[in-house]
Amino acid sequence: MKVFNTDVLIIGAGPAGMAAALQLTQMGIQDIIIVDRDTQAGGVPRLCNHLGFGMRDIHRVLSGPSYAESYLKKIKNSSIQLLTETTVTEWIDEKKIKITSPKGIHTIDAKAILLATGCRERPRSARLIPGYRPQGIYNTGSLQDYVHGYKEEVGKSAVIIGAELVSYSAIHTLSKAGCKIKLMATEFDKHQIYMPYLPFKWWSSGLLPKIPLKKNSIVTNIYGKQRVTGIDLVNKKTGKKKHIACDTVVFTGDWIPDHEMARLGTIEIDDKTKGPVVDAQLRTSKEGIFAAGNLLRGSEPGDVAALEGRHAAQSIEYYLKNGGWYKDRIKIIVTEPLKWISPNSVDLGSSGLPMNRFLFRVNDFIKNKTFIVRQGETVLYRKKYSTIGPNYSRKIDAQWINNINSTEPISISLE
Repeated sequence: MKVFNTDVLIIGAGPAGMAAALQLTQMGIQDIIIVDRDTQAGGVPRLCNHLGFGMRDIHRVLSGPSYAESYLKKIKNSSIQLLTETTVTEWIDEKKIKITSPKGIHTIDAKAILLATGCRERPRSARLIPGYRPQGIYNTGSLQDYVHGYKEEVGKSAVIIGAELVSYSAIHTLSKAGCKIKLMATEFDKHQIYMPYLPFKWWSSGLLPKIPLKKNSIVTNIYGKQRVTGIDLVNKKTGKKKHIACDTVVFTGDWIPDHEMARLGTIEIDDKTKGPVVDAQLRTSKEGIFAAGNLLRGSEPGDVAALEGRHAAQSIEYYLKNGGWYKDRIKIIVTEPLKWISPNSVDLGSSGLPMNRFLFRVNDFIKNKTFIVRQGETVLYRKKYSTIGPNYSRKIDAQWINNINSTEPISISLE
């Protein structure tokens, strides 16, 4: 069994992992290994054959494959060692792991580890929808893999479940495959597409195919044994049921962090985000272990994940040079209608460069509410919002963490 020794091990070769590695090389850290279980690096963007990637990090608008390739070219021209088809199977020690690949079983011993394993869509089984298990049921990722990766046919008539940003990626993929889209269905009062992506929604489903949107609707049954023949949609408000004939169903969104590696390493998981608990330096509960990107809370655009990877690199560089870890970690508690906040803890008297923002999401459409951060009876931050919608992250300034002066719990509410 070969042992690799490295300064930094990055688990996950998506935007966050690759951006972090490149940032580290720019800061003078050259001994870096990236491992990824897929056959190709690039993460989810390499399957998204449409424009919309790179605006925030590389300041260009690219297709998903071009965006992934732009990072991969830089990786190949650097000292970074990229190991694909490589799965982490065991934590041997806090910063020592076992990997397996076609080249055999090996060990990597690192001074710091970045978890950047991303997220996935919740499948039909986890949504507890009854019915048989026929062909023709996808999530957006598997659909894109079938169409763009394997060049397979998917069906003739489809229903898309969800109306958030990734749902419109499914429209693009189904159209490329020659599959007619009968309708989209969402459990909310309206679609969840916001600026700057709203023009993409108008282009992809409003002005061209004119796809109907069924609001306040959920799937209650899937029919068909060999192949999907139809589904039942029920309106949550009226209780009215409608049967829709189709041979393809695409479940979109409802993201879950790929947190298996974090759990194997007994790293603390947040019950709201389902990702690791991290502070503003993206440090987890284990010394020397960092986390970034969509592992933290589910899907954000690739360029947002990449920028988090760059920030994690700054925190890792500080840790390698100065050592030390948090002393007084304070968990942030959110209440309904807030869904989560990320990062979800702070460190009193924090050292190192903190992120300049927090992200949060809500469970439903909200109007005329004030976002309030409290520590005990003290208000640390407040901001009024006229409207906030689900399935899209809002940003708040992180300067309020400078006002923390005790280890008393921090609570966040919308009032």
